[in-house]
Amino acid sequence: MVAILLSLTDLAVYGVLRLYAVRSIRWSRIVRPVFLINFAESRQIRRAFRSIRNTLPEITYVFLLFMFSLLMFSLMALKLFAERNLQTAEGLPYFRNYLEIVFDLYVLVTTANSPDVMMPAFDFSSWYALFFIAFVIVNTYIFMSLFLAVVYNNYKKHLKNEIRKLAYMKRRKMIEAFNLLKEEEGEQFVVREARWKQLVKLVAPDTSNSHQELLLRISDDEQKGFVDKKSFMQLADLLNIQVVTLKIRRHPLARWAPALYGSAPSRLLRSAVRHRAFVWTYDAIILINAIFIALDEESPYISYAEWVFLALYIIEILLKVYTYEPREFFGKTQFWNWFDTLIIFAALTATILNATLKSTMKYNSQQILDIVFILRVLRLIRIVDSIQRFQVIMNTLINIVPTMLTFGGLTLVVYCVFAIIGMELFHGKIQYFPANSNAPHALECGNPALKDSLFARGRYCKNNFNNFASSLIVLMELTVVNQWHVFANGFANVTVQPAKLYFIAFHIVMVIIIVNIFVSFILEAFFVEYSLEKSEVETAIEQKIQELGMGVQEDELHQEQLLDNMESAEHELEGEGGTKPQSKGLVFKIASKRYRTVDALLQRMFEAEIPLEDEGPSFEEILNLSPTSAVPRSPNSESVA
Repeated sequence: MVAILLSLTDLAVYGVLRLYAVRSIRWSRIVRPVFLINFAESRQIRRAFRSIRNTLPEITYVFLLFMFSLLMFSLMALKLFAERNLQTAEGLPYFRNYLEIVFDLYVLVTTANSPDVMMPAFDFSSWYALFFIAFVIVNTYIFMSLFLAVVYNNYKKHLKNEIRKLAYMKRRKMIEAFNLLKEEEGEQFVVREARWKQLVKLVAPDTSNSHQELLLRISDDEQKGFVDKKSFMQLADLLNIQVVTLKIRRHPLARWAPALYGSAPSRLLRSAVRHRAFVWTYDAIILINAIFIALDEESPYISYAEWVFLALYIIEILLKVYTYEPREFFGKTQFWNWFDTLIIFAALTATILNATLKSTMKYNSQQILDIVFILRVLRLIRIVDSIQRFQVIMNTLINIVPTMLTFGGLTLVVYCVFAIIGMELFHGKIQYFPANSNAPHALECGNPALKDSLFARGRYCKNNFNNFASSLIVLMELTVVNQWHVFANGFANVTVQPAKLYFIAFHIVMVIIIVNIFVSFILEAFFVEYSLEKSEVETAIEQKIQELGMGVQEDELHQEQLLDNMESAEHELEGEGGTKPQSKGLVFKIASKRYRTVDALLQRMFEAEIPLEDEGPSFEEILNLSPTSAVPRSPNSESVA
């Protein structure tokens, strides 16, 4: 509402001034990115902004100490070098203006102007190198590390506080639901089976009947016809666990040619394809193929080898389709199977086309063929993922993808704000001209103030704030940090020297705060994933599914049916030659854990510390929980059955 009010006020003022031909600045444009945050889908972005807001007080103290150190070192530099009459490589006075010294040393903190800023003093006396070494140690290594430590500590503290609120809120909601549905059964209150099924169908309408029966079997282990309070409290966890329901399906060849498909040689062949050695063999072939791709493409032996590799890949696909049920092999969740098949047939098509054109038209499309084979080498990712030591890293990378999108939205908002400010400050100050242009001051980016500057000599003219797209590119380059001081000096030369504050502010907001928060999230994601991986934490519900004997281990399915990472509600398995038909009518598989968010993992770890009989604090106490407050206990938590 404030953003809308400011925009309407600015629009009215701007319209009145235009009537009198008075130029004004559209200052309300910088609040427009606020609208991006207030979309209903931008909840995670708002949460990231809350993390920044909560972190700012602690960062402020560290930043003040950092500025004190920077100003002290700048004062020492002024006293050390001002009277030496030193000059820079460009012939400019060296360290004679205090504000210029502060800026140059701030740039040195980012290492963007190292060692250039030191060289005039170092050339005068080698002892002066000690000053810059001390400055880098204190400010670059110590204070920048302190920024990361403070950001990470506060981010972790507030994140766990939010997770704690969510966990207790869920516990309270489940208690309320039980109290609404409970009926008296002997000396205890329970939820009847019919009402329990009605509830599950209402809150999870996509749950299959077989999946629902499994959940009821877990909740009502003794099949008494009702669910007690303790089991009912686990319902939310039950519904959150992705369970795949498997059915028996025979291979088409087992129906069309049962004698041939069930023969001893056929069973031996399918057993060999299912064996892990088959995967290892083709992993080795992919590695060898990658080496051949890097070799001299003009050699005829390399060309012949590509045909051999292509034939091996086609044989691999045919053997897998023969072994595994085709509809499951090409299921919608089988990304790698689709990827391998498409790449192989694209390579086959490109190879045949290349050979045909080369023989008839003397045309060589080897570049296209190289791209296809390079894509084929991407299967190396599967080799890395199959190594146990690397799985924690791979799981972390997969889990942080949603949060990377969140921080991408956060970065976009910050970029939009600074891009709008940059266009208001620097629009039209720098122009880009082609290399052969004869326009006046073309070599100085259209502005004589840039004559002989590093900005002009580096031909950075296309890095300007003349439009929104160019502004975003400049901000991306500033985020990388390298040469950012050249940009700051260039735009300060064409405007005023205080314009450098714009670039310093962007560095503080984007690099010191937002990037450090992103690094903090990656650290927390890795620690959570690592702790779960090392301890192999499983919830009681997951363990119970396996205890009932109705579960299929994920690694068994990976070897037997290539059904890893399936997330849909119902799937089918081949019968003959595949997984042995189960005596039970239901066969289940817990879906892969690697697609859970870090928040879900943190909530799961925190809930594991709460006893099931603990009802937790009241709603008012939950909402008022702070990162430093102790967890209040329910007064009747000790007596809850």
